[in-house]
Amino acid sequence: MAVPFRRTSKTKKRMRRTHLKKQVGALTLCPKCGATLRPHRACTKCGTYKGEEVIKIVNEDEE
Repeated sequence: MAVPFRRTSKTKKRMRRTHLKKQVGALTLCPKCGATLRPHRACTKCGTYKGEEVIKIVNEDEE
């Protein structure tokens, strides 16, 4: 079995691992209410998708 001749330094190890970090997912703004949401999803605040109401949202104060 092969054994490394020298120990890998902290710098070399960290340079190799720079590509393993997590990335932030994409976010868009709802054109109707301005809430942030993930692309291609219905807005959870106003219930619209591509300008049409697809989810009936009931507010607490309207009941």
